[in-house]
Amino acid sequence: MPTITPISELRNYGNVLEKVSVGSPVYLTRNGHGAYSIRDMQDEENFQKAEAMIRLMCELNTGIRSADEDGWISEDEVMKHFQNKKESRNEH
Repeated sequence: MPTITPISELRNYGNVLEKVSVGSPVYLTRNGHGAYSIRDMQDEENFQKAEAMIRLMCELNTGIRSADEDGWISEDEVMKHFQNKKESRNEH
């Protein structure tokens, strides 16, 4: 459960940080409006993983739409493509 605290409470930052735990960020307000959040590092890592997963899913959906519009390629063509990339990289 998040904690909502005025930013002025940071004068006693130790008290504010004690309220932060995994799954329970502290939201700091300025003039009654949300301004900042303080969260546990594990929550930050989970957030970054979720962002990366969303980006990957968007790229996969883009690929599927492209394949539906322009046609799919065979598994053999995919293998040849990556084999050629591997060979060209080994030449350098």
